[in-house]
Amino acid sequence: MAPLIPRMHLFEIDDQTWFPAFLRAKIQAALTVAWTTHVPIIQSSSPAQIVARILSTQLKSTIRDYVFIDFCAGGGGPTPMIEKHLNSSLTSSSVPSTIQQNGNGNGSNHNHPNYKEEEAVHFVLTDLHPHPTSWSLASSQSPNLSFVPYPVDASSAPPSLIESYKSQGKKVFRLFNLAFHHFDDPLAKAILRNTLETSDGFGIFELQGRNFQSFVTMFLFGLGILIAAPYYAFVWASPLTLVFTYLVPVLPFVLVFDGWMSALRTRTADEVEVLLRTCGVEGQDVEGSWEVRSGKEKFMWPVGELNWVVCVRKER
Repeated sequence: MAPLIPRMHLFEIDDQTWFPAFLRAKIQAALTVAWTTHVPIIQSSSPAQIVARILSTQLKSTIRDYVFIDFCAGGGGPTPMIEKHLNSSLTSSSVPSTIQQNGNGNGSNHNHPNYKEEEAVHFVLTDLHPHPTSWSLASSQSPNLSFVPYPVDASSAPPSLIESYKSQGKKVFRLFNLAFHHFDDPLAKAILRNTLETSDGFGIFELQGRNFQSFVTMFLFGLGILIAAPYYAFVWASPLTLVFTYLVPVLPFVLVFDGWMSALRTRTADEVEVLLRTCGVEGQDVEGSWEVRSGKEKFMWPVGELNWVVCVRKER
C-alpha cells in the first residue's frame, strides 16, 4: 500500500553548509550508534546485523561474487559492522568449528562435507566528502574493509574504481545506508543510471519510512541521546556532547527534526522502481535485465522498521 503522505524533498539541518562540522560529526556518530547498537528486550538484533542478514538471504550462494562499495559512507556508518556480521555469519555457516579454532584448512578437514575454503566478502568505504581518518581506524580493525581517500561521486563513479574490482572477477554491489533519501529525483536518477551502467547490484537501506511509526521512532532516538549522552561523552572524551545535549539541546533537536524530514523524503520500493525505469540508461532493458526485491524488517519494538530495496542484475 502506498503511503498516505506524498514524498516531500525537504531540507535537513545536518546537510546545510552552515551547520558546524563538529556538531555534524556528533550527529553522524549518534546515527552510527543507532545502526550498530543492540538493546536487549526491544531489539532482537541491531539494524546493521539485519542488513547483513538481508544481503546474505537475498544474494545467497552468489554473495562471495560481489564486492560491496558504500557510496555514501559518511564517517563510517554501519558498513564496518555490516562487514563484521556478514563475514562472521558466512564463516560460521560454511566452516566447521574445528577449522575455525585452528584457523586453517589443512589436512583431513578438506574432506569434511560442510567445508568450503572460501574468501571473505570485501567492503569499501567511499563518499563525496571522504573521512580518511575515521575510515583508516575502521579499516585497521578488519582486513576485509578498505576505503578510497579521494572524493567519489555516486552519479559518476571513477571507472578505475569499478574496473579494479571487475578485473579481479568481482561484481560490484553498491550500498546506500540511510542515504538514498538525500537525493532529489534528478540526482537519484543520475546515480541509478550510473549504477545500472557500471555495477551488478545495489541495496537501499533506510531506518524510516513515510508513516506514523517512523515519526515515533525518530522521537525515541531523541530520547535515546538524552539517556545515553553521559556514556558517550565519556567514550568519545567529549564534554561538549553534554553541553549540546542538555545545556543547548542541539543534538537531540537535530536528530529528531532531521529524522522526521528523512521520513518525509524516503521513497517506497515502487517509487525507486519508477526511477529505475526512467533514469535514461541506454542499451539495457531494465525490466528484463534487473530484478527488484524489497521488504521491511522490525529493528526496534514496537515501531522501528528498516525499509530495504535490493536490486540485482539477472544472470544472462
